[in-house]
Amino acid sequence: MDRLRIVGGKRLEGAVTIAGAKNASLPQIAAALLSDQPLTLTNLPAVSDIDNMLAVVHAHGATVTRHDPHSATIDAGPANGGETPYDTVRRMRATVLVLGPLLARFGATRVSLPGGCAIGARPVDLHVKALMALGARIEIEGGTIVAEANAGLKGARIVLGSPSVGATETAMMAATRAKGETEIVNAAREPEVADLADCLIAMGARIEGAGTHRILIAGDTDFRATQHQIIPDRIEAGTYAIAAAITGGQLELTHARLEQMASVAQVLEAAGVRIWPGDRGLIVSGDGALTGVDISTEPYPGFPTDLQAQFMALMTQAAGAAMIRETVFENRFMHVPELQRLGANITLQATTALVRGGSPLRGAQVMATDLRASVCLVLAALVAEGETIINRVYHLDRGYEQLDVKLRRCGADITRLKD
Repeated sequence: MDRLRIVGGKRLEGAVTIAGAKNASLPQIAAALLSDQPLTLTNLPAVSDIDNMLAVVHAHGATVTRHDPHSATIDAGPANGGETPYDTVRRMRATVLVLGPLLARFGATRVSLPGGCAIGARPVDLHVKALMALGARIEIEGGTIVAEANAGLKGARIVLGSPSVGATETAMMAATRAKGETEIVNAAREPEVADLADCLIAMGARIEGAGTHRILIAGDTDFRATQHQIIPDRIEAGTYAIAAAITGGQLELTHARLEQMASVAQVLEAAGVRIWPGDRGLIVSGDGALTGVDISTEPYPGFPTDLQAQFMALMTQAAGAAMIRETVFENRFMHVPELQRLGANITLQATTALVRGGSPLRGAQVMATDLRASVCLVLAALVAEGETIINRVYHLDRGYEQLDVKLRRCGADITRLKD
């Protein structure tokens, strides 16, 4: 497995092109299975999670044509319901998103319970309940979701117990093929959900309210061939904004959209970081003193859990203390012991971490445990004295396109080591 070697102390300066959003791309690849007409997706990020999801739809008989690293056409005309075996889903949890489209189109399917990062249980029960509300019969047999709706799905009122992004996407996709109208209440409001709705609408679906807590879908969609461009990745943009801040540098984040990351910008500005719109995206400057800021992760439009680890790395360099509360995923503080190995002063109690800034970080051997924890360690290593070796960086390659290359172009001393 590859490792990263980072020598800290370099100020970042330059431009970073923000890739397409991984978390928007994955459900849209799954959505291609709804239709017998081809779907072309552009601005796909060149990361391993995209390769894995394309492999899943291909395993169901879809033809996948890669035009370049950032675009692909998925023709699911020859696809089948079949079974999604564990070997194809074990690498990431997002593969459960094929459940709704396969069930809605073919009337029956079997999908192995997915694997992925060890950041909490993230059960599929909300997905299952949403599909059952549409009339599906679902059982879990030996680690496999067995779903049937031989008479077809029927539109219904779905009230989600929490605003789950994945469950909202599953319900929305399945509802496009249900008979009658579906209402999703307490829906997730994330930009990725709205982008999926835009993709489905381009495919022929009739959807209103995406981006709000109430979404309406008229079923019996007459699907058509179409093309859709993925939105920029707000989490990648936030990560590089923190990279500029933690190194005292300045970065232009090409394609980044301020409206998608308003809560992040607000928190960073409170910490002493300057952010303003540029001609091609956003400009972030960290040339001032950093101040500790308390945060609590929340569903959109609150501070995203996917930036919690990165923000914790930043707070190790801030004056004073910062309280960080994680409310979305259990076990999402697995990066704390590794930050402590670098010298961070962090006290952890249940779902809250107290970060006392100002302690100098020093390079060490550290281990990545999940995608966001991996990049958190990269950020800390950028300011740590001496050399840091980050092991198991395959997690990074799941969600960050050429992270080491992009950072090196901006002045970081970072090298990928091949074992």
